[in-house]
Amino acid sequence: MEKRTRKKKRKVFIKRMRSHLLLLLLLFTMCFVGILGVIVYYNVAKGDTYSQKVLSQNNYESVSVPFKRGDIYDCNGSILATSIKVYNLVLEPKNILSNKKVEKATRDAVNKYFGITDSEMDEYLQDSESWYKVVRKKLTYDEVKEFQAFKKTSKGSLVSGVRLEDEYVREYPNDELACHMLGFVVSGNEGIGGIEGSYNSFLNGQNGRTYAYLGQDYNLQRSVEAAKDGDSLVTTIDTEAQRIVQKKCQEFERELEGTKNISVLVMDPKNCEILALYNSHQYDPNNAYDMAPTKYQFKEMAGMSDEAFEAAAEDMSDEDKLTALNELWRNFVISDSFEPGSTFKPFTISGAIEDGVIDGSETFYCDGIQHVADWDIKCHNVNGHGMLTVSQALEKSCNDALMQIAALEGSSTFDKYQVLFGFGQKTNIDISGESSDADLYSMVYHEDTLNPVELATSSFGQGVTVTMMQLGTAFCSVINGGYYYQPHVVKQVLDSDGNLVQNYDKILVRRTISNQTSDQMKQILKEVVEEGTGKKAIVEGYEIGGKTGTAEKLPRGNGKYILSFIGFSPVEDPQVVIYCVVDEPGADDQASSAAGTLLFNKIAEELLPYMNVYKTGDATPSDATAVDEIATPVFEGDAPENSVAGPTQE
Repeated sequence: MEKRTRKKKRKVFIKRMRSHLLLLLLLFTMCFVGILGVIVYYNVAKGDTYSQKVLSQNNYESVSVPFKRGDIYDCNGSILATSIKVYNLVLEPKNILSNKKVEKATRDAVNKYFGITDSEMDEYLQDSESWYKVVRKKLTYDEVKEFQAFKKTSKGSLVSGVRLEDEYVREYPNDELACHMLGFVVSGNEGIGGIEGSYNSFLNGQNGRTYAYLGQDYNLQRSVEAAKDGDSLVTTIDTEAQRIVQKKCQEFERELEGTKNISVLVMDPKNCEILALYNSHQYDPNNAYDMAPTKYQFKEMAGMSDEAFEAAAEDMSDEDKLTALNELWRNFVISDSFEPGSTFKPFTISGAIEDGVIDGSETFYCDGIQHVADWDIKCHNVNGHGMLTVSQALEKSCNDALMQIAALEGSSTFDKYQVLFGFGQKTNIDISGESSDADLYSMVYHEDTLNPVELATSSFGQGVTVTMMQLGTAFCSVINGGYYYQPHVVKQVLDSDGNLVQNYDKILVRRTISNQTSDQMKQILKEVVEEGTGKKAIVEGYEIGGKTGTAEKLPRGNGKYILSFIGFSPVEDPQVVIYCVVDEPGADDQASSAAGTLLFNKIAEELLPYMNVYKTGDATPSDATAVDEIATPVFEGDAPENSVAGPTQE
């Protein structure tokens, strides 16, 4: 009985042992499957990450594959800015030292094709565990092509641990041409100023990456994630028009030596596209930090050679250098404000006609001075013009008549058209440099501050301050039927394959005046050129309209002026607007030099034929009968303490 009981107990124990063993086996199997699953997961899902970590412990890092920054084209497809591929020479000491035969072949090759001596190689190979060492930067294709060809030969196949990494450098094939519109690029593909800055996010792409890992045979393997290149831009800039403007301006600067600044803006009045833009003191975007072009800012160094100036500039503080360079890079056309003088008068008359204050048939008597509040404000003809029609008031650029017209308008109507024409506000030009809304608002007197004196002086462009971009854009609306378009310099965005991404057509912001008023103003502006102060702008055979401007700078009575002329052709169907501003012309009598008008003439006589503007006029140049707009101090006696709105150039 006892024996049977022991036997029974033994069977139960064995059964339990089997159950426990089966359970343990099941647990071990589950753990093994779990571990295997984790290995598979990390190998498949995160293998690259851990491979990189392993490689980084061997002094090797994955390498960024650079994108190509988009190109910038002119309106005819010519390259204005592009990115050129260059190469960095990379050595892999670990591979080179893998065996003596490879090392010798590699040493011979890099010596022959890149001039790397044995002593240099010894230094590079000291870190024998390294997979990555950059030894030459920014090599051109011509400098690497022979090595690339050699690598494909049987002898070249012995070379190991040498590779070329792509990189891009920004290049401007036309050097300083259109520099203030283009801007430039600094390290990190960061655009500064102009198109490069404003469209940086379009022009930049995304870097790719080369991942390195050890294969089953322990050789270094690579996989590449391709870079995404940036978009390209098609601009409104006409390279040949820009060349003509630059050439004529530089010739004019040599004639009027000592001129502070010349700026020119060329626009298509039908859509406010910018065709050309020029400022004195240009720089080369290929070498934007070169100090030599800033020499004009240092009168005490004016006689130095560029080399001597560069040496002297080395002693400047970094802050002083940057201040000088920022002044050089500054775009006068967009960023700088000034009193426009008589080029503002067309807006005073346009607003008065449009609002029915006058119809153009009225006459006004000019006796050379207008008494306003407690001040005597002078016409530039101190003897008086006598009785004038509205057209003659603009032809002769009569301040007295304009003050009378503005008085009829009153501050409310006058300010209404200031706002409609965009003064005191941004044009929203698509390149950087415009002042803040608050600063621009303060540049003109508004209804609440247009007291009688301010209203009187603003009517003929003194006291009010503008930028060239504001006035040029507003003038286009005067002659194009009253359509105020947003000025722009980029018209298309293309992807890296040349497909259209975005199209910037003309952007209508508002109407300023009616077609009828616009037609009336075109005829009056034609008379200014053919019968009035703008005769020196005449180009034989062309029908031209426009307006002269002579503005006295602050402080009043100092003999310093800004001379300007804004003109268009042909009169019936305007195709081009040319706006010229000459700041303190290098002449004994700045006010009488007609510098802006003469510069317009020089540019127009070459630019109009290039742009296929047809000859439709019969006016002929005649200096003998040309009467300049002679400027005189605005106020009789001392000027008011605050006689100008907003900041201006001094």
